[in-house]
Amino acid sequence: MPRFTTVALVAGAALLVRRAVRSRMSTAPLWPMPALDVPVSGYGRGSTVPRKVLVAGRGTPAEGVVELRLEGAGLPAWQPGAHIDLVLPSGLVRQYSLCGDPGDPSAYTVAARLVEDGRGGSREVHEQLHEGVEIEIRGPRNRFPLVDSPAYVFVAGGIGITPVLPMVRAAEAAGADWRLVYCGRSRATMPYLAEVERLGGDRVTVVAEDESGFPELEFLGRLPVGTAVYCCGPDGLMDAVGAAMSEGRTPRLERFTAAATTGGTAFEVELRRSGRTLTVAADQSLLSAVRAELPGLMYSCRQGFCGTCRQRVLEGEIDHRDELLTDDERDDSMLICVSRCAGKRLVLDL
Repeated sequence: MPRFTTVALVAGAALLVRRAVRSRMSTAPLWPMPALDVPVSGYGRGSTVPRKVLVAGRGTPAEGVVELRLEGAGLPAWQPGAHIDLVLPSGLVRQYSLCGDPGDPSAYTVAARLVEDGRGGSREVHEQLHEGVEIEIRGPRNRFPLVDSPAYVFVAGGIGITPVLPMVRAAEAAGADWRLVYCGRSRATMPYLAEVERLGGDRVTVVAEDESGFPELEFLGRLPVGTAVYCCGPDGLMDAVGAAMSEGRTPRLERFTAAATTGGTAFEVELRRSGRTLTVAADQSLLSAVRAELPGLMYSCRQGFCGTCRQRVLEGEIDHRDELLTDDERDDSMLICVSRCAGKRLVLDL
């Protein structure tokens, strides 16, 4: 993934105005959220029912990026910002944002950049998922919903355009005021660049590193009240966007990776059904500590994305570091691959 230390939109974003039909910003999603499927055993508690889809189309929207059209019957509806789990042939589970048309009930579209120094998931997508291959998916889920707002500023870095693209289309279709800054190492590596430029015209600012460098983000602190700011991309990009916002205002973020699994203090975890009590060191993940006692415990991504390691919490305060669970789900469960105890002791239903 390209790394950015700063990125920016150009001057003019401050000219965003409220739509006449709305008098204030709402925090409700612009569309009703879809109902999730009933959880099943064997795929991680709380994960959605797996379904078979066929890779019906494959394209290359940019250098190092592959796009897959996944067709299937009875695919659940989705809204901009949603993602699905791909259960890869090896058993790895990886999450990808839906970047197609929510109005097409016959197929989902995802795009994946090849990560040369990754853990193998993107390479498997690139090398094994060809037309005619059948795979399992789970979802969709959405922790990055598009809310009702008088104006939007979207910031995307590289493959981070995938959840943002349906948002831009929806904002345009709704007649909303919107701007997009799209960053990448070069134009050739930026998927869907031609579409967003065609859709937005002068509302789209392209910041290609090999052409433009890294403009500043100071204007974000002067945006009109009520402007919703969305950002997806590398950590450096999102950190810069967050730092540029005025005090008391935060952007809505979709991260490529979850927060660090270690850091903080050691804590104790009781495995209630197993009758065991363990100590999790400050430099150890909860998953690794539990698997030392229960080696058959299922997990996959180890980054807080797939939900395979989700466990029910009976007691204790949770330090949630995942990018998957909803607020309601966080009341009594956690993803033990990344999340930790915010206090001294947890009790898990294990």
